[in-house]
Parts: sequence; structure tokens; C-alpha cells
Amino acid sequence: MKLVINKCYGGFGLSLLAQQRYLELVGKKAYFYHQTKYTFRDGVDEYERVVDLKDNRISIETYTEDLGESFTPSIGTTRKSYWYAGSLERNNLVLVQVVEELGSGRASGGCSALEVVDIPDDIEYEIDDYDGIESVHEAHRSW
Repeated sequence: MKLVINKCYGGFGLSLLAQQRYLELVGKKAYFYHQTKYTFRDGVDEYERVVDLKDNRISIETYTEDLGESFTPSIGTTRKSYWYAGSLERNNLVLVQVVEELGSGRASGGCSALEVVDIPDDIEYEIDDYDGIESVHEAHRSW
């Protein structure tokens, strides 16, 4: 079984290019937005579209719906199309394909160095995280 893990400090994250490719493979489009206005400072939250797929800011949000050049979020409209790569199972076949296809350099987000590791198929595993660096361990009991 193949798994995707992060091998550097920071944490698991996909680049915009990898997110776009993943969503393309599952039949969806990717739209990226970065927050430019904040309620506490500007009186309103506002997001603007990001078009540069090499932009590796960790604060960029991904949506599967075109919300225009800019938008002010509302729970009903934006959360239904919000997409978060961190919720993917690490043995997700499409995720593995994307990392293998693009390679670690192009698939990894701004604070990650993704790697595909191969473990035996019949093992229950856990992903351990130390300051973002991940390792795979066979699941066992702890008290």
C-alpha cells in the first residue's frame, strides 16, 4: 500500500498545482482565494482570486466553485464548496497518483516535503507527527 507523508518540519500540505490536479482527476475544478480584508481591521472579510499556481502562501483557500474575482464569505455559499486537502486519507489513490506524477518538489505545499512510502498491504498503520515531520508506524495498543 502506498501512503503520502510529509518529511520536513511544517506539516502536510499540497501545492496549488497539486490541488488543482487532484480535483481535476476527481472531476472538479479548483479556484483559489486569499483573504485581503478582515472584519477586525476593515469591517468586512473579503477574499481575492489567486491565479498564480506557484503562489505557496499557506493562507490560500481552495474552493470547487467559482466565487468571482473577489467575494465576501457567507456560510451558506462558501462553505459548501470549500475544499481542504488535509482531510484526505493518506492512502487515497488519487493523492498518491498526484504526488508521484508531479514529484515532491511540485506537489508539496509551502511548508512540506511530500513523499510516497510503500508499506505492506495487510498492516494497520498510524502516522506519527513530530513538528510536522511524519513517519508511519504499525498500529499497536497503548495505555
